Amino acid sequence: MHLGLKTQIGAGVLVFSAATWLIAADLSASKLDGLTVHEWGTFTSIAGDDGYPVDWDSLRGTDDLPGFVQNAGARNRKFTFNGTVRMETPVLYFYSPRELTADVRVQFPHGAITEWYPKADTATYESKSELDRYQTVYSSSNIYAIQQLLSKPPSDLDRKMVKVGTTDWVDTSMRTVAGTISWNGIKVQPNATPAFPRENQPSRYYAARETEAAALTVESQHEKFLFDRGVGRIPVPLTARVVSNGKIAVNNVTEETVPAIILFENRGGKIGYRNAGTLKDEIRFDSLALDGSVTALRRELESVLIQQGLYPKEAHAMVETWQDSWFEEGTRVIYVVPTATITAALPLQVDPAPSQTARIFVGRVELLTPDMKQTIEDAVAKKDYTSVQRYGRFLQPWLDRIYRADTRTINAVLAKVP
Repeated sequence: MHLGLKTQIGAGVLVFSAATWLIAADLSASKLDGLTVHEWGTFTSIAGDDGYPVDWDSLRGTDDLPGFVQNAGARNRKFTFNGTVRMETPVLYFYSPRELTADVRVQFPHGAITEWYPKADTATYESKSELDRYQTVYSSSNIYAIQQLLSKPPSDLDRKMVKVGTTDWVDTSMRTVAGTISWNGIKVQPNATPAFPRENQPSRYYAARETEAAALTVESQHEKFLFDRGVGRIPVPLTARVVSNGKIAVNNVTEETVPAIILFENRGGKIGYRNAGTLKDEIRFDSLALDGSVTALRRELESVLIQQGLYPKEAHAMVETWQDSWFEEGTRVIYVVPTATITAALPLQVDPAPSQTARIFVGRVELLTPDMKQTIEDAVAKKDYTSVQRYGRFLQPWLDRIYRADTRTINAVLAKVP
């Protein structure tokens, strides 16, 4: 019989350490006193004309994960999963002065888990009334009261949900879908050094191992953390839009202060950024001078993450994991997600209970600027599809925004771009 952990946190990087830990570089067993939970992860969304997040197919495109990572088979289907937020690379780290066994359960209202490692029990639930409306056949044994699935069920979800497979959803907008993932019997082994899986191809996945977290074993699988990803309709705490004078207006739409906000632009390899600090109400950014340094921005981001509660090695691992994505071509707002947003969007229950927790998520909101719009229009007119490949997985939403109902043009471009 193992010990028990009960606290609610969002899915992300969970780090179990000592409550007395002040510096990540000093994690000797003699310093540990109980368990602490730290968390990091990323929310990615795309701003529409009004600044609010739009639906997009975040699973389209190349998979960037190692082959041993398990998935729900949702990527690159003929139908798309058009949520508003891609929950990317949440991981859970455990630090403990002694070996223990733990259970973890993540709830994802208005979303579904799409990838994970090590082995876990995952489930997706669809609204019973929605399935009935489409005359979908399902077993009565798969019907659940929503209170059985979610600790705080949203008022806009059906009171009865049906456990379904990935291809059985009738609402791929994620409005009537909820998901869960559980790891049971996790062996936390602070002094063990098992071989972790690795493939020859490079992947951002491995950077998250560069901490002093305990080794984990789930059945026969070993890892330095618990990993999951998902797609859904997580409320975004801010809006971001380009206003008529070329400035970018960012508004806080919550009652919480956004702990940190940065405007970033990469145009043809030249970058600029402005760290505006906290956001209580609204800020308007002027055009950025493209004379910045990625190295300097990395240092600033790591400092911000440490100030929010991550240990230095954790902050470094997070930035190292996402530097090629956060700093890629385009214009985006990068921000620290308020704690209440994480708690409501991604409740997490863990046994046994930690003595202290911290949850740090970085959000990113992609923006379509007038310069980007003109670049895409010029490239499409010239059939210069190489020029638009730089926008990667965000190209389709940009095309949808620019060409609206002209599906012929949109499909012609996407057929030429990998």
